[in-house]
Amino acid sequence: MKAIDAKERLIVALDLPTVEEAKRLVRHLDGLVSFFKIGLELQLVAGLDFVKWLIQDEKKVFLDYKYFDVEETIRRAVAQVAAIGVNFLTVHGSGGIIRAAVEGRGQSELKLLAVTVLTSLDALDIRDLGFECAVEDLVLYRARKAMEAGCDGVITSGHEARAIRELAKDRLLIVTPGIRPEGATRNEHKRSVTPTQAIQAGADYLVVGRPIRDAKDHRMAAEQILVDMQSAFERRQRL
Repeated sequence: MKAIDAKERLIVALDLPTVEEAKRLVRHLDGLVSFFKIGLELQLVAGLDFVKWLIQDEKKVFLDYKYFDVEETIRRAVAQVAAIGVNFLTVHGSGGIIRAAVEGRGQSELKLLAVTVLTSLDALDIRDLGFECAVEDLVLYRARKAMEAGCDGVITSGHEARAIRELAKDRLLIVTPGIRPEGATRNEHKRSVTPTQAIQAGADYLVVGRPIRDAKDHRMAAEQILVDMQSAFERRQRL
């Protein structure tokens, strides 16, 4: 089994209000982190120019846009994303929407990730949304439907990663946000886990935002998370 390099599995969330700040963080992490997530905030201020800048700088890009619309719109939008050379894209919704996204990406290398349940939601929140079931049941249901529709992976908290790994074996990438190092503030993430806990549970990629973005030394914070990740990956591969 090929050894896993944690540097290839850490995705830093560029949740920043300006392109200048985002570029500054990317440069601070140069040589250490090569995979970056762009969410709604930066999308609104930067558009696709910043995405293209990252790709031209040989960085990997995860667009966390959570596409959810009628199937034809999804098909055409995903085709546009695939043509740019993006690596990961989040989609949301029914099997039909996900199948449309799969059709849209065609033969490109774009990986489609289905959103299960946000890490900021707990049992009370999903009941408020109208789901009368446990969080894990909803996550597993959505993961199963995503896999059947041809999705490459799922976005899920570390609390459900192990159950998804058992369900999908190696047929789904597991990307886990809401990562908080030991002792860090959880913020609004009600189902957060540490880097070690996420990887031990079966996560393939970790998305980390504020613990790196808000650190006094961005690079040092990323280095410590990578140390924890590498140790956890090596321990998992020995099992």
